[in-house]
Amino acid sequence: MEAIVEGLLYVQGDLGLTLWQIEEVLNVDEDTAKRLVYNLKEYYDHAKRGLRISFLGNTIKLTTREEHKEYYRKLLENPNVHTLSQQALEVLAIIAYNEPITRAGIEKLRGVDSSYVMRSLLAKGLIKENGRSDLPGRPILYKTTDDFLDYFGLASKDDLPEIESLNEDEKDVNTDIYTSIYKEGDTYGRENSN
Repeated sequence: MEAIVEGLLYVQGDLGLTLWQIEEVLNVDEDTAKRLVYNLKEYYDHAKRGLRISFLGNTIKLTTREEHKEYYRKLLENPNVHTLSQQALEVLAIIAYNEPITRAGIEKLRGVDSSYVMRSLLAKGLIKENGRSDLPGRPILYKTTDDFLDYFGLASKDDLPEIESLNEDEKDVNTDIYTSIYKEGDTYGRENSN
């Protein structure tokens, strides 16, 4: 059961889990859920693993160790590792054409959780926080940075290709639906920052 909790924490990423969620998913009582989390925490601490169980408010998260942060920084600052995955390119495109936009707006367009990709893009300095939305919960808004422009050799956002020109040779109906998403405005989490 501890392995299941570990997997659940991994899947949730930076959202984490509450004890109540663990109880519900595993169909166990509170004491059992606490024991499972405690045993998993002890395993990570005792084995001196690179990950640990962290308690942030009422949320339980799988996080990296603070004492290893200099190595994480070196990895992220190394120009040889700054190649972008297809997922990162998708998130960047969504943000660039819809900024400012919330993470929920990005995930609605992509159809998948984007928290890990966004953390990576934030760490690389390609996106940044840009205030808060007026939507319920006041989620964080994101936009691209000057480093994003430099990375792609753009002088400004005006140099981004028009979406219509990207798809002008496409005759597929799905393409028309895809491009129409970007014309719908605030439907997907865009709000003006304060």
